[in-house]
Amino acid sequence: MSSIKKIKTPIFQEMKEFDVFFNSSMKTKVSLLNIITKYILRTKGKQMRPMLVFLCAKTINSEITNSSYVAAGLIELLHTATLIHDDVVDESSMRRGFFSINALWKSKVSVLVGDYLLSRGLLLAIENDEQELLKIVSVAVKEMSEGELLQMQKSRKLNIDEETYFKIIRKKTASLIAACTACGAKSVGADNEIISKMHHFGELLGIAFQIKDDLLDYQSEGNIGKPKANDIKEKKLTLPLIYALSNTDLKNRKKILYLLKKKEKRNSEIKEIINFVENCGGIAYAKQKMYDYKQEAMELLSDLPESESKTSLIELVNFVVERKK
Repeated sequence: MSSIKKIKTPIFQEMKEFDVFFNSSMKTKVSLLNIITKYILRTKGKQMRPMLVFLCAKTINSEITNSSYVAAGLIELLHTATLIHDDVVDESSMRRGFFSINALWKSKVSVLVGDYLLSRGLLLAIENDEQELLKIVSVAVKEMSEGELLQMQKSRKLNIDEETYFKIIRKKTASLIAACTACGAKSVGADNEIISKMHHFGELLGIAFQIKDDLLDYQSEGNIGKPKANDIKEKKLTLPLIYALSNTDLKNRKKILYLLKKKEKRNSEIKEIINFVENCGGIAYAKQKMYDYKQEAMELLSDLPESESKTSLIELVNFVVERKK
């Protein structure tokens, strides 16, 4: 499996310049905000979303424009804002192995910092006269909010079926990744057909990405900063468990739902749920679904011209489904 460093090779210079561009887009005269934004920059993740913008742009047109930097900056600002707000909603004290903003500066400051980053993203697009990019990203942010609220609504009664699950992850996760790939295409002057194709590619990749996240919760130490079986502890119904529950008898279903609803779960009870999911084929089924979405995403890239950027884009798709955290 390729490393992120290797995948970045065709866009190494662009990512280097993007760091400077992104840093300057967060600057403010308010000292507290500057302290917090410096902390955010220090704890940044893999930067998969800007990578997607640049790789898609360069696969379609080798000449990267200022629009590509605006697109990547806009998306990363909005993505960071939503992560900060998510940590407030979830009362999370960790993010990517570091203390979350709300753990260090409390919820009130965190919400305001999220709002600030959101407004910086909007201004970045407007100041550069990039209304079309703003439109693509704004639709994604709307979808993300709808997905989050739909999940909250359905989770209360633990009645998420497979169709609802895919609706939620399409909105919550895939919509922003689709915005990255569509904006990458748009930023280099691609026509509407290519933009639409790249949007669909991003959506498929985003769904595969989320299924992988859900599988990691059952299979390993989970995501960075997240304990194993976090979804179970938080009573979240994800694809492996949804499949297992729909492929067992009523007695087992009632027992597992009872364990899931418990506020405090013993390690033995968590293990029982994980074993149930594995024995009922939930892990295998979710894996197959993930590979189906990955394959469909790969097929959409087949018509694009061969290039180093396209190779990296393919490697990034493989990385998403093969990663260990």
